[in-house]
Amino acid sequence: MIVSKRMTANPTTITSTMTVVDALQLMRSNKFRRLPVVDSGKLVGIVTDRDLREVSASPATSLSVFELNYLLAKMQVKDIMTKKIVTISPDATVEEAALLMYNNKIGGLVVVDSAQAVVGILTETDIFKAFVDAMGLPQGKTRLSILVPDRLGVINDISGVFKDQGVSIGSFVSYPTEDDQYEIVIRADIKDVKTLIDQLTAKGYPVSHVVQIGQ
Repeated sequence: MIVSKRMTANPTTITSTMTVVDALQLMRSNKFRRLPVVDSGKLVGIVTDRDLREVSASPATSLSVFELNYLLAKMQVKDIMTKKIVTISPDATVEEAALLMYNNKIGGLVVVDSAQAVVGILTETDIFKAFVDAMGLPQGKTRLSILVPDRLGVINDISGVFKDQGVSIGSFVSYPTEDDQYEIVIRADIKDVKTLIDQLTAKGYPVSHVVQIGQ
């Protein structure tokens, strides 16, 4: 999966000279959580709803409402924006994006082209949606989990059983476990689950978990 296929293209952006009040209103009106800051076509920063909430509340204990509103009306986005921005290319993979977000503990990435122009936003919600699609969840079907050793030929053996039973695999995901094995998760439209499980077990791949959607 590629970032360009999962991102929100042509996102709303603001300039660094926009007031904090206007930026906050824009976020609230459109239910945005982050806004890229763009000057002269180039990305220069980013502000989040948390940034704006914090700056709106921080002077409240020492200033009157009138003084606070006056201060916020004069304060500009450039005074509070984050200038060190984590970005990603539209040609990068969603997996790379997820790792960037995980390592940097952030909920979204600005997507920029080679000229550093903003072309999209990729958020944690987009990552979740990509995961759901990769796991084949929207299609339902039967979900099988199989614990397998780390050795050559495992995938060929398992897919061969599905082929022999005339079952087309909808999604196939594997990941390592703590005991140096792999858990394989398969979703497929399986009519005779018992026969398939018996065949997998006979091949040395017992199924550890089964969920049948709509059965």
